[in-house]
Amino acid sequence: MRTYFLTATEPNVGLTSVALGLLRALQRRGLKVAFVKPLTRHSSDAEPSVLFARSICQAESTPDPLPMNLVTQRVTSGKTDEVLEDIVSLAMSCAKGADVLVVEGIHADPTRAFLPQLSADISRSLQAEVILVASGADAEGIAQTQYLIARVRNSGRHVEGIIFNRVGVDFDEAAVVNQLGGVPIFGVVRENPMLAAPRTLDIARHLGAELMIEGEVATRRVRETVLCGRSVAEVIPRLKPGALVVSAGDRDDVMLATALAASNGIELAGLVLTHHSFISPRIQKFGAKAFQSGLPVLRTEGDSYETASLISRLPLAVPQDDHTRMNQVIDSVVEQLDASAICADLEHATSKHMSPPAFRYQLMQKARAANKRIVLPEGDEPRTIRAAVTCTEKGLARCVLLGKRRVIQSVAEAMGVELPEGLEILDPAEIAERFVGPMVELRKNKGLTPVQALAALEDTVVLGTMMLAVDEVDGLVSGAVHTTANTVRPALQLIKTAPGSSIVSSCFFMLMPEQVLVYADCAVNPDPNAEELAEIARQSADSARAFGIEPKVAMISYSTGSSGSGDDVEKVRAATLLAKSRWPELVIDGPMQYDAATVQDVAAQKAPGSLVAGQATVFVFPDLNTGNTTYKAVQRSANVVSVGPMLQGLRKPVNDLSRGALVDDIVFTIALTAIQAEAMGNA
Repeated sequence: MRTYFLTATEPNVGLTSVALGLLRALQRRGLKVAFVKPLTRHSSDAEPSVLFARSICQAESTPDPLPMNLVTQRVTSGKTDEVLEDIVSLAMSCAKGADVLVVEGIHADPTRAFLPQLSADISRSLQAEVILVASGADAEGIAQTQYLIARVRNSGRHVEGIIFNRVGVDFDEAAVVNQLGGVPIFGVVRENPMLAAPRTLDIARHLGAELMIEGEVATRRVRETVLCGRSVAEVIPRLKPGALVVSAGDRDDVMLATALAASNGIELAGLVLTHHSFISPRIQKFGAKAFQSGLPVLRTEGDSYETASLISRLPLAVPQDDHTRMNQVIDSVVEQLDASAICADLEHATSKHMSPPAFRYQLMQKARAANKRIVLPEGDEPRTIRAAVTCTEKGLARCVLLGKRRVIQSVAEAMGVELPEGLEILDPAEIAERFVGPMVELRKNKGLTPVQALAALEDTVVLGTMMLAVDEVDGLVSGAVHTTANTVRPALQLIKTAPGSSIVSSCFFMLMPEQVLVYADCAVNPDPNAEELAEIARQSADSARAFGIEPKVAMISYSTGSSGSGDDVEKVRAATLLAKSRWPELVIDGPMQYDAATVQDVAAQKAPGSLVAGQATVFVFPDLNTGNTTYKAVQRSANVVSVGPMLQGLRKPVNDLSRGALVDDIVFTIALTAIQAEAMGNA
């Protein structure tokens, strides 16, 4: 097992975000990674690094750190060896079976002179390779980094590399490498003001403000503080998405301008009333729509200048309950690390299972490589716009939004989202007519007329499906505001099933803590017969393989092997035999109970000798009732992320969204669709 010990060259370099970024980067390479933070100044159950490692990096075995006060007492009492023994015990307890252990080092503290030596002792005790985390690229920062490199080497440890965090655009990597004696740079993470945007909720907590109108206080983010000390004419140009307006309640002109901006859909971060003031009843009545639009309104005791000054001193650390921001920070670090260099001699240690981080990483990499054009019929829907922007900026797909440019631009501006140059927008009214002929030809057996076709093409899902049918795009994603039927029906009519498939089914990728599993069919077929169930098994195995998961298919039932009987069990047994005879290369077994499919001890008792029992990766449920209930129970009870449903069996990729889909869900579905398109093109 390799151990990396991360230590900061100076205060406030973002050691936690870099440590968690390294954790995720290693996970994405398919490695099993453990994480430990030996010491904390917080209470043991409130250390942010540990909470984030467990909750958003799935490093659930991360132990509680030792309290700094206790460590200080023991070190000053001459019991450093006991402290080191405890730290080694912590690390080893969580690292069993891991390929790599990431250790977040100790933050500098001038009041505890023993910490540098203790830090060196910890890295030596763990036989760790040291990675320095720095931010200063000026003469003083470089000198401090050079000093630490020499100190680590003198202690008998090796400096594996350096990660520079929160650096400016003028950072000269080549010049810095020369000054550091050839120590490799593992990453240069640029300063990104967007990642520093706190929630309005964080501002309220920091100020100790009273929450007059809650609105969307937990989700809106503060990008700029607007102090209203001048005329309203000076204020209006600054009322943009993310603006936090700070004003006394007697400024009726400011209140009206703020209400007007909120009523026009501009997502202001909030309104802070100073001097313990109120919005006048007249203004509150006049701007009722604005104050019900999600705009948070806070109230503080201090004056406006004092309040704005206090806001500017909000700590940089990400709050423990802000998982969204921390995820973005970690992903930003990961994208700017040289993971290949860090993992150069670790690739042989890849785990047997596809871990969730590795699945997401490969998903993005494969989507980028596919470079497919994906149409999004719900082009003016806010979540869809955000997802399309993300996919365009990250190069996951060439997205096409169907809708009027003016409307889409307006929605984007209200959200504070800038539409990138590569994002394509097509007006349905301007392109529909050219698909009339092809649609009439496809539906000629149903007697479709040109007039009927033109009317049907007013539905953007139908229009997008026709674009796919004539190969103008490679895939389609819809469902944020449409039902599954609205998405699937046009696909069945115009795209039709793939050769060798008689049905369309679905699968979910279940991102379990240790590995990714495939569940099918949980969304489309209510009660498939034995032949259809066999085909669902084959389709799901193909889907698993396309995404790097070795398919071992368990045909789920309420009995295992020949232990039970009944029509439902016989259907599953017949489906298993059909699948084995038609696709002899398929690793499949059934009927099988869920515990026999997943737990080695149970498998040894109920299905000895099975190539699937205890190690299944693909689960085919006997009917929609069982499948849908199981996937939702696992998703909600175990707090598991599920990606899908992904449709299987169509000639070209069409995928449906849940109407409650988050932006990340849509991004993943677009990436899935791009990879499907690539796989179908190579079939």
